[in-house]
Amino acid sequence: MSDIENKEFEENEYEDVCFICRRPESKAGKMFHLPQNICVCNDCMHKTMDTVSQLDNNGMLNDPAMVQEWMRMTNMSDNGKTKMPETVDTEDDSDDEEDEKKKNRYKQPYMGGFPNISFVNLSDIQGDGSVPNRQRLKKKKKSSSKPAIDIKNIPAPHKIKAQLDEYIVGQEHAKKVISVAVYNHYKRVATGTMDEIEIEKSNMLMIGPTGCGKTYLVKTLAKLLNVPLAITDATTLTEAGYIGDDIESVVSKLLAAADNDVERAERGIIFIDEIDKIAKKKNTNSRDVSGESVQQGMLKLLEGAEIEVPVGANSKNAMVPLTTVNTKNILFICGGAFPELEDIIKQRLSKQTSIGFTADLKDKFDKEKNILSKVTVEDIKKFGMIPEFIGRLPIIFTLEGLSQEMMVKILKEPKNAILKQYQKLLELDEVKLEFDDGALEAIAEKAMKKDTGARALRAIIEEFMLDIMYEIPKDDNIGRVTITREYIEGTGGPIIDIRNNQAASLESYKQEENCIEETVEQV
Repeated sequence: MSDIENKEFEENEYEDVCFICRRPESKAGKMFHLPQNICVCNDCMHKTMDTVSQLDNNGMLNDPAMVQEWMRMTNMSDNGKTKMPETVDTEDDSDDEEDEKKKNRYKQPYMGGFPNISFVNLSDIQGDGSVPNRQRLKKKKKSSSKPAIDIKNIPAPHKIKAQLDEYIVGQEHAKKVISVAVYNHYKRVATGTMDEIEIEKSNMLMIGPTGCGKTYLVKTLAKLLNVPLAITDATTLTEAGYIGDDIESVVSKLLAAADNDVERAERGIIFIDEIDKIAKKKNTNSRDVSGESVQQGMLKLLEGAEIEVPVGANSKNAMVPLTTVNTKNILFICGGAFPELEDIIKQRLSKQTSIGFTADLKDKFDKEKNILSKVTVEDIKKFGMIPEFIGRLPIIFTLEGLSQEMMVKILKEPKNAILKQYQKLLELDEVKLEFDDGALEAIAEKAMKKDTGARALRAIIEEFMLDIMYEIPKDDNIGRVTITREYIEGTGGPIIDIRNNQAASLESYKQEENCIEETVEQV
């Protein structure tokens, strides 16, 4: 495009939306521009003119008395703007029935001068009358010879995994699977069809205990690939017609993440968390509006279809424009903890036990940590997921539960590790923060007892760092703080190094400060 065309495109980046039917310009056609930046489509304008012409055919507009009455009631000003009149009350003291009807008619609120017709009052429109940008669509860019995604710029699987290794500890199998799946998916998007062989989508289902890094893995992946990402929760989805988010709201969130650019959104990633919460309900007599029906409604999304989604809202019933999005090239990643799935796997594996000296015991798999790695499609089906839904998620992999050694690595190895965040905070106060190996092991031991995964690490560190973050800004002489195992376990305190290399404990430092305050008060 030339410089003039680029300038015009940037000025008119968003499409116009009809003020009445809320359809964008790409669907409704050319718009009529009215005062105060109000746009009306051709269909709505013709409907309005047809209504006015019907009134004209009935003789209402040809009656000079009616026109004069309408002009008086609407209080037409010189500039053509209408003002809503106040309620009119006549001073007629007659008791006739006709006069009483006339009086009551004038006491009714004014509805535009004509029966059953309400005109839009432009003064009631706040601002300039335009639609907010979050509810407007971006215009489609002019087609160019270059493809949307260059296949040469897609990073190889080993490069994707190497970047994930910098942020995520462990989960080697999961990182390898997701790297290959993403690489194949974007090759499919870049090439379209290859020798009349259409490549199927590589949607994924990840299963892992809480706090093992499912959501963090997808967030890191989207940040590295620089593609729009929408993270939604399956617990809010309900069947159409019920209170809750419609199924199409999943794609609507991706469209908002892509700044309402349909072409960019069609190459994005949608991560649906807590997917196990839409499993079929067991032993219930009520209608399952957030279970199996939601799975059935998501089938067309996962497989790929053109659907109408609201722009800037979660419901189609909202007065917002609708646009069509093709989900054929959108990568869907579903994740869930699937509680009680371990019991289903153990029940299946224990059926193979026999009687005798070499027989396997029924409690053989009770102490196995990574029992989820033995999951099969039959186990997921028994959990409550319908076969049609599982069939559209061909790649199924599991994440390992975090061990104590992995907890210690999570604390210090990733680029944005928790310890590095606190070290950066104290570095702004010119204080160096260090952790002993024993302190890291004590933190990991406490986190393992809470059984909430990596989320427990932040809660534990916040607890014992409270006093340190409160006391350090009081004294500018503190140069280094070393966290010890005794301080984590509550049997001692951290080591405080003053800038003149004199070591003291935090407790003794507090005692000296209290003594000084008491002395000052006595003086």
